[in-house]
Amino acid sequence: MTKIERTPDRLALQSGSTTIVLDKKTGEAVLQRKVLFWARKPVTRSLSSIRRVSVDTSVDPASRAEICSVMLLLREGGGWALSVRDKQDATAAVATIREFLGISE
Repeated sequence: MTKIERTPDRLALQSGSTTIVLDKKTGEAVLQRKVLFWARKPVTRSLSSIRRVSVDTSVDPASRAEICSVMLLLREGGGWALSVRDKQDATAAVATIREFLGISE
């Protein structure tokens, strides 16, 4: 399950060892990840570089399980993914991020 912490100026989403923090005071978005026990160097982008937030779904060919993630697409190209438990959880997280950033579909 995606853990969401929200204040008027800060939104933090965590799933597993990945955390995305959106901070209006600093105007930055920060992606933090851990691999095993080691924290990787945080990746920082401007909040204005987030151009789209969407739900990404795919189907595992072996088990036919639906795999969902929250995608933050960046203006520079590329994007950040946050794994979620199911499509309902992903949709709720995307709605929260869009509302926080003032982004429409």
